[in-house]
Amino acid sequence: MTATEASRSFAAVLDSAEHGETIVVTRGGRRIAVIGPAPTGNGAAINDVLRSFRADDTFAADVSSARTLLKDKVTEWPGD
Repeated sequence: MTATEASRSFAAVLDSAEHGETIVVTRGGRRIAVIGPAPTGNGAAINDVLRSFRADDTFAADVSSARTLLKDKVTEWPGD
């Protein structure tokens, strides 16, 4: 689909993507974009991996060391 066609029928392009189609947008015969369905994951798999992660005994020291190295580059740490 050309960029002009996509802009003129953008609602239809989104409807197609919502129904699982992938649309390739071209300009001057070159592929410039791909519009497709968004991932539906909610992060549960990532949470499962993070929950199963066991930090080794040196993890806290490694984090502290990294923070020390970055102290002049980072002004505020999350959770501080």
